Amino acid sequence: MTFDIEKIMELIPHRYPFLLVDKVVDIVPGESGTGIKNVTMNEPFFPGHFPQKPVMPGVLILEAMAQTAGALAIDFLGDDAKGKVVYFMAIDGAKFRKPVMPGDRLEMKLEKVRGRGAVWKFDAKAYVDSELVTEATLTAMLGGN
Repeated sequence: MTFDIEKIMELIPHRYPFLLVDKVVDIVPGESGTGIKNVTMNEPFFPGHFPQKPVMPGVLILEAMAQTAGALAIDFLGDDAKGKVVYFMAIDGAKFRKPVMPGDRLEMKLEKVRGRGAVWKFDAKAYVDSELVTEATLTAMLGGN
């Protein structure tokens, strides 16, 4: 099962320049999935972070992981969750191990720890070329539309 960009935009409200997931693959409904972000020099944050050595901000890596989690949760919940917005409740144990740069393919592997109804918790790990670059535990809540 795979979500292309059109399906992702059906599931979550984010749009350019803040939609940070290009595709979701390896989906096990209600359990796990892998978000893909192809990082390019054309990202709107690179001119200011940092012009001499562009690095994807860590908070945006966390946001990309959260968008992946939101798409997985909303898809699993179906019609009851359509039009809902996913809000961060907590980010625990975030670690940034290596910079993410233009040309990298960010693969964000998420596994549900807990999820029922409105509150979901995921273990999230991001990789570039099979090397762990970021990890965190994300907790989010589905809010009203």
